[in-house]
Amino acid sequence: MSRVFAYCRVSTSDQTTENQLQEIAAAGFAIQASRAITETVSGSVAASERPGFGKLLDKMEAGDMLVVTKLDRLGRNAMDVRGTVEALGGLGIRVHCLALGGMDLCSPAGRMTMGVIAAVAEFERDLLIERTQAGLTRAKAEGKTLGRPSSLTSAQVREVREGIARGQTVAALARAMNTSRQTIMRARDSADS
Repeated sequence: MSRVFAYCRVSTSDQTTENQLQEIAAAGFAIQASRAITETVSGSVAASERPGFGKLLDKMEAGDMLVVTKLDRLGRNAMDVRGTVEALGGLGIRVHCLALGGMDLCSPAGRMTMGVIAAVAEFERDLLIERTQAGLTRAKAEGKTLGRPSSLTSAQVREVREGIARGQTVAALARAMNTSRQTIMRARDSADS
């Protein structure tokens, strides 16, 4: 007999999964409390690495159904969501998403929908990269300095170079200038350029 499970996730402790549980109940799913897994973990953490999702997988078996309110509860990006859905489908577990009209993502129509979502996500990512590169190119052409500002002034960089030439250690210079050893080493190495 098919059992129904719910997976509800929020990203921060000041959020609650209660709305998701109510939405699932309003959709007509009477899920036993022991089959409703809730957790607070960032969506950037892959589903396979989430403790609550791991407990869910331990409970589920072939023929069961997993209900989520939205795809982003399973993962932050389309590739992660797709991998999770495919892994669940491979275990014989159906994935029911309320936001997609209650579509079973493991069905042929669900797989097609996941493919379209993944293609759109990849397209959006490519556009973002393209816009970012165009912005960086324009900023460079305008003579803007990119990256974090230097933590040392040009006078301090000269002081580092002189200190190194006099035999002072990187650690001593870092302490004297109240900065990190890495910053001193970058200043030292820039003298070799």
